[in-house]
Amino acid sequence: MIGALWNGMTGIYTFDKAISVESNNASNSNTVGHKLDDITFEDLMYKSRYGKGVGTQSIDKQFTQGYIKPTNVNLDVAIEGDGFFVLNDRKTGETFYTRAGNFQQAEDGILESQNNLKVLGLTPQNRTIVSSNANDSSFSNEFSRQITSLDISNDTTVYNVNARATDFYSSAVNDLNTQKGNNYKTASSKINDVELLKSDYTEKLKLFQSNPDAASVPSLSQVSQVNFSSLLSQLNDENDYISVKINNSIIRENFDTDVETTLKNLADRISNSQGFKSSVNTNTGILTIEGLVAGKEFTLIDANVNSDFAPVSKLQNATLGSGLAMVQTSRDALKNAIENADGKFLEITNVLAYGNNAVIGTSEINLRLNALGLVPDAKGEVSISNDGFVYVSNGDNDFLVGKISTANFKNVQGLDAEGGNYFRATRESGAAYNADKMNTMVSNSLENANINFGNTLSTLLIYQKAFEANSKSITTSDEFIKAAIEMKR
Repeated sequence: MIGALWNGMTGIYTFDKAISVESNNASNSNTVGHKLDDITFEDLMYKSRYGKGVGTQSIDKQFTQGYIKPTNVNLDVAIEGDGFFVLNDRKTGETFYTRAGNFQQAEDGILESQNNLKVLGLTPQNRTIVSSNANDSSFSNEFSRQITSLDISNDTTVYNVNARATDFYSSAVNDLNTQKGNNYKTASSKINDVELLKSDYTEKLKLFQSNPDAASVPSLSQVSQVNFSSLLSQLNDENDYISVKINNSIIRENFDTDVETTLKNLADRISNSQGFKSSVNTNTGILTIEGLVAGKEFTLIDANVNSDFAPVSKLQNATLGSGLAMVQTSRDALKNAIENADGKFLEITNVLAYGNNAVIGTSEINLRLNALGLVPDAKGEVSISNDGFVYVSNGDNDFLVGKISTANFKNVQGLDAEGGNYFRATRESGAAYNADKMNTMVSNSLENANINFGNTLSTLLIYQKAFEANSKSITTSDEFIKAAIEMKR
């Protein structure tokens, strides 16, 4: 009878704990990233071939994947797969881990959890700046013309390229008359050249993007010459002319004033054709034509003075390079064209290397573009990619500001649950290791608790009945004891 009483007491104690565990699951069914607690039982010491009640064997977390629910919130991100976000306590410096990705931007711009713990990861390790003015290192309001915003990446490194220019449409002016015959350009032709070279720069970036490991070989522009020297004596009056045919377009100039003026006028008309510059040596009668787009061939035929042909020669073939040098050649041509239009060019490239899988990022991720020296006094819209890369957009530019890290453990059951959706590493869990290759991140989404309401409610009913049964065994034992005492009296 005393044994039955004791067995009932162990049942009461154990199933009270079981009900608490299961009710905790039910109460956290809507908690972001919550992981189910699972209680198991064991029978207690046996004596005389019957047991001495029930005890709690273990209470473990079940780290199965929870349902990922879209939220359309930019700072929400869910882990699909194994691993945890890495957090750092601002006050104590302690490191914690969580599956809850409902992040927010702190007052100081740092990406943090709902309980103000900093989200850790990698940030760009290098930054390269190419500018028309050494004092320009960020995209101030002066740089109002968008050029490009593009990522070039391989399996280990991301090159986040952003480029803008000042308003070359309003700054471009005609060259001085003293420059006639020597790459002379009007304001409109300068603008046309910039637009052409912008397109070429974007195309070369995309070509490099498709093969980032290509050898670095610079591109070359075609340079051709026409020697009019033996025919210039035919230029005497307005009935005479000089012409060339470039890419099926005939550029013709009638005699004007004198031979020198006529040669200069022809060179200027070629220079003001989009994508070309031209100069002429009036002493020798040699006209030089160069394509502005490196790697792009042009045809030059039918160089005439009246009906007689002048010899044409090619000094340099157009060669399309490859890799980074190809891009740099195109960028420098664009930069020169913008500067020729009295504008300024600025390219900022953030370089983030992430290929070392032995490393877990330990840097805070700042979302303020002004604090990062990218855009002064400007706020941006944050987005997170499925690779965990964090971007802040300003206008048409997407700036890479960091990469969220994930970590995992050899024994996740050894993690110590701290509350607040956080876990702490312990000796039993082992040290954290990089889990970036073990998962993907789903942006604008959150992971729900991995709790099945039906299972939880049915389990609660089972535990309730077990609790009641053990209560009954205690009252039954008590009645037996009372009866025994009465019999003794």
